[in-house]
Amino acid sequence: MPTLQTNGIETYYEVSGDGPPIVFVHGALSDHSAATQQLRAFSDAYTAIAYDVRGHGDTANPQHAPYSIDLLAEDLRAFITEMGLECPVLCGVSMGGMIAQVYASRYPDELSGLVLADTFSPEFLGRRDRIERSSLVNAVAGLVRLVGYNRAKGLVLWVGRTLERNQTTSLRTDAFPDMATVDAVNALDAVADFHTTDIDLSSITVPTLILYGEHETALIGRHAPTLSARIPNSTVRQVPDAGHASPWDNPEFFESAIRAFLASRTRIEAE
Repeated sequence: MPTLQTNGIETYYEVSGDGPPIVFVHGALSDHSAATQQLRAFSDAYTAIAYDVRGHGDTANPQHAPYSIDLLAEDLRAFITEMGLECPVLCGVSMGGMIAQVYASRYPDELSGLVLADTFSPEFLGRRDRIERSSLVNAVAGLVRLVGYNRAKGLVLWVGRTLERNQTTSLRTDAFPDMATVDAVNALDAVADFHTTDIDLSSITVPTLILYGEHETALIGRHAPTLSARIPNSTVRQVPDAGHASPWDNPEFFESAIRAFLASRTRIEAE
């Protein structure tokens, strides 16, 4: 089982292919297996890497201590350093997109590209956004605390499907691994506190692709244009027939959009 000592934790990862590196960062309550399809797809031309974020999958969180998105970004930097990756492309999904935002804003010279999928910016976009975001995440965290994550998982996914008006099928119980309740709560709390993170999105200078699902909730959908407006060199694309899990809902479009983005980035660098 491949692991690396990074920032005081033992990080599990999987790697496939050979070429320029692209690192996939999964969302809360998931693990590296969320990117299994992408590892297979991109291994033809890239070194495709997926790892387990602290407290997820096979990467433990010592003493189950609470953490922030900031800490997860520093974990990622330590992982990239230990792997010896030179200017990788980051692809962050949901919470992984939050981690990638922090990383790219703090260390823009250490990346060659950025993909932010199904994620939101740290700032609240008005009173409605604050209420919806806080209510949803805190309600889910409260349910998990009350009955335990593995018992609450089915209901949590039902809520997700309902918010997407049952237009997608990838949100299913077996798509999310079992995990300790304290680890699930830590992840949800980190997402809930993302608004406290100090990020200057204008400092993200690498080419950036922003993806969001056609059936994504309004909570996420309204942040796509905000991210695009704040990040200088960015492009937004909607993933058809997809919700909050666009890499699973429509992997063909998701992957082709990233390939086109990477190809255009290469052409620009060559000019």
